[in-house]
Amino acid sequence: MADDVDAIFERLKRLAAEAGLPGVEESTSYGNPALKVGGKSFVAVKNAETIVISIALDDKEHLLEMAPDIYFQTAHYVGWPYLPVRVALIGDEELRLRLTGAWRFRAPKKLAGTYQT
Repeated sequence: MADDVDAIFERLKRLAAEAGLPGVEESTSYGNPALKVGGKSFVAVKNAETIVISIALDDKEHLLEMAPDIYFQTAHYVGWPYLPVRVALIGDEELRLRLTGAWRFRAPKKLAGTYQT
């Protein structure tokens, strides 16, 4: 199981690097591997099946409707700007897009303003 979590974290780091996201820091969030920007977590590995991304509440509702097989929430996340993702079901292209969105959501405005897609 630890190997699965490590592999997921490596995937997140690779995709964040491929997206060219500046200021990304490897860290932890509640004891789980996480990527942060400006000291704030934008994605964390919850377990061997799930990652949690930061997301605006309006965007969260849209993704839950668009792809309920990939995105879901439990009572713990209702009303909070975080969204669990079934990591085995999301492709690299979409995950890179979600990581970029999560990074933009959490990055300091000055840093976010320097990022070009």
